[in-house]
Amino acid sequence: MITVCNPPYQEESRGDTSNYARPVYHKFLEAFYKTTDRVLVIHPARCLFNAGATPKDFNEKILSDEHFKVAIYEPDGKKVFPKANVDIKGGVVVTYRDANKNFGAIEIYIPFDELKSIYRKVVVDNKNFRPFTEIMCTQKLYKFSRKFFDENPGVQNLLTDGRTLKTNIFERLPHLFTVEKPADGHEYAKFFGLYQMKRTSRFFRADWVDDNINFRKYKVFIPEAYGSGSLYENGPTMLVGLPLVGCTETFTSAGAFDSAAEADNCMKYIKTKFARAMLGIIKVTQHASPEIWAKVPLQDFGAGSDIDWRATVHKIDKQLYRKYGLAAGEIEFIESKVKAMV
Repeated sequence: MITVCNPPYQEESRGDTSNYARPVYHKFLEAFYKTTDRVLVIHPARCLFNAGATPKDFNEKILSDEHFKVAIYEPDGKKVFPKANVDIKGGVVVTYRDANKNFGAIEIYIPFDELKSIYRKVVVDNKNFRPFTEIMCTQKLYKFSRKFFDENPGVQNLLTDGRTLKTNIFERLPHLFTVEKPADGHEYAKFFGLYQMKRTSRFFRADWVDDNINFRKYKVFIPEAYGSGSLYENGPTMLVGLPLVGCTETFTSAGAFDSAAEADNCMKYIKTKFARAMLGIIKVTQHASPEIWAKVPLQDFGAGSDIDWRATVHKIDKQLYRKYGLAAGEIEFIESKVKAMV
């Protein structure tokens, strides 16, 4: 007996959570696997990349399941469901599980053969590999200090969701996050974020924010969400943050550098087609949280690097292709699939 199904993908969103709907399709798969030896299901593909809101333990279970395999993968969900009014981030997949057959565990799903071979060279067979996640910081890095709450007791009524600088904090506290830098004798920091859905900056007292790993260092601000997750999309619009420049939860940040040159080099690296191809191994939705960068190899951004960061982004790509021993077909894959950034 074989079960064939297209289960519901998510709960109906409502109320304050209208922008988020909890996935449920994995519950159907788990139930099918317990009752039927052979199961063929069409469902969102995000779980294959351990991305999205599907429970991580479910994702890891199917990726390590030797009886589970991918029959069809379509990165553009609208090609499968052209009449649907929802974009299925990460695409759609048809998976097959046969309890009586061993297909070998997927472990990490990469739909492109060329990218699979690049991954093996850069990550699996590279004893010197270190993930870019080592220098990535969460978007919750910047937090209000205890002094802030002590000196602004009434603000608790405006902040019901913790100490971090939420995406809408400029709108919640416009009297404290100011367009002009106050001349009141206090030290002020600049913060990047959104105001009425547009990227902007505001000034805020430096002692009202907890110190952290990169607040007084140079860093690169990267949007926590951009694009759709397609390998073909444009890269993120980034900013170099100077010392005493922070950000709201709109951004993640990379690095805690001692010089502006290192931050500039880091931003150049993220612009390369090579780095964004490696990012595409996991990034299949709009989100670019720190863990998404796990397959991007970390580089030395200082003067002693084996990469000449003074070169153009295109020439840096060529250096990276040589560094990791990419074959002509692998280079052609990256060059043809990933959009250029300058």
